Amino acid sequence: MSDSIATKSSILNALVYQAGWFVCVVGAASGWETAGAVAALLLALGHLRLAERPDLEWPLMLAAATIGIVVDSLHGAFGILDFRGHEAGTLAPLWIVALWVQFGTALHFCLRWLSGRYLLACALGLVGGPMAFLGGERLGAATFGEPRALSLAILGLSWALVLPALIWIADRLGGVGRYRLFPSAARVDA
Repeated sequence: MSDSIATKSSILNALVYQAGWFVCVVGAASGWETAGAVAALLLALGHLRLAERPDLEWPLMLAAATIGIVVDSLHGAFGILDFRGHEAGTLAPLWIVALWVQFGTALHFCLRWLSGRYLLACALGLVGGPMAFLGGERLGAATFGEPRALSLAILGLSWALVLPALIWIADRLGGVGRYRLFPSAARVDA
C-alpha cells in the first residue's frame, strides 16, 4: 500500500512541479516575473503542507534554492544565459529562485528513482538541464549567450554536477516522498 501512496504522491508532485515551472517561465516571458514566482512559491508551500515529512522537505528546498542562486547567477554573470528583463551581473531573478525551490520539491518525490544513482543523475542533468532551458527560451523567458553551442555545453556540465549533488543531499536527508493527501493503510483501518 505504501508503494501505491508513494507512486500517487510522485505523480501529483510531477504535475505540481510542471505547473510551477510553467507559471514561472510564462510569467517571466510575459513580464509578470513576480506573479509567476509567487504562484510557484505558493505551490511549494502547498507541497510542504501536504508532505508527510516537511522537516525533510524544507532543507532540501533550501539547498536547491541556494545552489540554484549561485549557479544561475554565475550563468548570468558570464553571459551563458540572459534572463528576460533582468540585469546581467546581478543575482538570479526571483522567478529562477522559485524554479529551484520547486525543483527541490521533486527530489524526494518524482525524482526519487534517482536515489543512489549518481552517474544516471549526471547523465540526466547533462541532457535534461539544457532541454529545460531550451523550453524556457522558446517561451521567451531567457536567451543563450553566444556562441550558443558553448552556452548549452556549459549548462549541461553545470547540471551534470548539480543534479547528482542534489540527489546526494536528498539521500543524506533520507525519506521517501509521500503526501498526507493519500491515506495510508494504517489510517484507513483505524
